[in-house]
Amino acid sequence: MKILVAPLDWGLGHATRCVPVIREFLRQGAQVEIAVVKANAAFFRGVFPELRQRLAPSYNIVYPRHGYNMGLWLLKNGAHLRSVMEFEHRFAEEMVARHHYDVLFSDNRFGFYSKKAKSIYMTHQRRIAFPPVLSAFEPLGILWHASVMKHFDEVWVPDLPEAPGYAGNLSHVGRSPRPLKFVGVLSRFSRKSLDSSASDFSDRQLAERSPDEKCFPRYKYLAVVSGVEPARSRFEKKLAETFGKIPGRHAIIQGRPAAGLKHWTEGNVDYFTHLPDDRFAAAVNSAEWVVSRGGYSTVMDMAVLGAKCVFVPTPGQYEQVVLARDLCKAGFARNISESDLTAENLLQQTASGKVAIPNAGENELLRKAVTESFRKKV
Repeated sequence: MKILVAPLDWGLGHATRCVPVIREFLRQGAQVEIAVVKANAAFFRGVFPELRQRLAPSYNIVYPRHGYNMGLWLLKNGAHLRSVMEFEHRFAEEMVARHHYDVLFSDNRFGFYSKKAKSIYMTHQRRIAFPPVLSAFEPLGILWHASVMKHFDEVWVPDLPEAPGYAGNLSHVGRSPRPLKFVGVLSRFSRKSLDSSASDFSDRQLAERSPDEKCFPRYKYLAVVSGVEPARSRFEKKLAETFGKIPGRHAIIQGRPAAGLKHWTEGNVDYFTHLPDDRFAAAVNSAEWVVSRGGYSTVMDMAVLGAKCVFVPTPGQYEQVVLARDLCKAGFARNISESDLTAENLLQQTASGKVAIPNAGENELLRKAVTESFRKKV
């Protein structure tokens, strides 16, 4: 069975949640290749250096400077998005014809399907979230997304089948135009891998590292920066300003794997361009609080890592606003808007540490879905 996996290049979240999917396909004996763009190629080389990469068309998403312009921006760039979808569909058909893939796996790439291969579409956002002022348009968003799904053979949802799961009403929607499978919480981390990486840190890897690399200090706040520009850099700048006003030691992981593994310190903040999975997990475990965007892939990772989180949704991405709000209401996390991110507000929100996202546990749903995907397309 030959499979081509293609995540959307809308930040790194789609790439990271494809990691457990790829691992499960490989575990069950599939030959896997990855359709990458420049923004996520380095990440996949670091995780799967042995897998062949195919260069895919990029959506080239750049967010407006002000989040409230996102709706207008999408309307303005609708023609661009449609052209990318048409081009990537031609690309998908060409890949199947040239390289004879049996399965195309699309993580939210709307046009990545083929009539000659089994095509699987993965999304947690079956309901596209709209801000309250535009909520009357949500049914249209559901219909549009359903029209996208009709081109695929199956739809996979990275969440628990029992509502509300982790994504609430974003993933739990009534009918589906194609066979629907909930595949559980998807994270590149697992309890088993975390336990093994912890033991590695105590012997082999620690012996190979220089003293300042051997372990992380006890951070008060660890920030994980993600997303696309200019929102990513703006968030990092605001975090640096905020951390600089709070006593103690903090860290910022920039989420820039293409920049390589670099580390430096400015004032009371340690900076990391990127961290491999074992060190990322160790850094999170060393922190009292994790401050990050409220993207769904980050929520799933933090659920597995058992972190205490403060989510700062990306302005204009109402999906993140909904996720952060609902997790905060449930007592699983704290929620601060970017405009309200100050040292005073952060300290106030984290004065009580009684929060934790429920642990995701082991994922048998993904294992079953992958096994069933090996059946030939009818």
